[in-house]
Amino acid sequence: MWLRLKQIACVAQQLAPVEQEICDILGLRVCFRDPGVSYFGLENALFPLGNQLLEVVAPTKEGTAAGRYLDRRGGDGGYMVITQCDDHPSRRARVDGLDIRIVLDNQSEEFINMQLHPQDTGGSFFEIDQQLGDGANDMDGPWHPAGPNWQASRDTSRVSGIVAAEIQCDNPYKVAARWAEIATLAVTAGDQGAEIKLENATLRFVPCEDGRPEGLGGIDVICADTSVVMAAAQRHDRVSGASQVIICGLRINLLKG
Repeated sequence: MWLRLKQIACVAQQLAPVEQEICDILGLRVCFRDPGVSYFGLENALFPLGNQLLEVVAPTKEGTAAGRYLDRRGGDGGYMVITQCDDHPSRRARVDGLDIRIVLDNQSEEFINMQLHPQDTGGSFFEIDQQLGDGANDMDGPWHPAGPNWQASRDTSRVSGIVAAEIQCDNPYKVAARWAEIATLAVTAGDQGAEIKLENATLRFVPCEDGRPEGLGGIDVICADTSVVMAAAQRHDRVSGASQVIICGLRINLLKG
């Protein structure tokens, strides 16, 4: 039984400018826009990042959960850590046994979704999903939220994978322990806080040190040419550190591939 990091979602006040920066700086391309998110008063864009996905959602009306999240965190930022599993019934039973509220759950013949309430997990939105059907467990197999042919839009010339997500918390060890309890994984000590190892990535839990409240603060990505990405980020005034850019309020650390 495994758990992979499959998708990172960000929330923006406006979709178009963030989308342009993702394309210009990271060299990614939109693979899908989900018309279904309009039900929640949102619009979105998804970008293949290697075998994973980067998503940006933005409110299209007042009074949305995403809009309230923007207000709470003081602007654009990381929103959701979305994982893929291979045995959803056991994951659901685990969550139910821990009395964790579920914000959203849907099931079809090809996909099962389970989004957990952040007040019960701490840190950020934590989502556990399962793709069903032929090739469902393949690293670059089908992924329903990304549309019918997300792989065709993949461009790995600049960045090719997400290897870590960083969740900032008031109490990193407490939140890490809660996520580990949900995921049935171990917590280990990291350089700045606590860590959980998924099959293909690390979840880091660190203190809130950027003046913003709890939330998804950053990701680490594999980068083929850091200088190209940094130069593009400079043109957009999005350089936030050595080998680091910031897009949609999300710190993106560039690791050499």
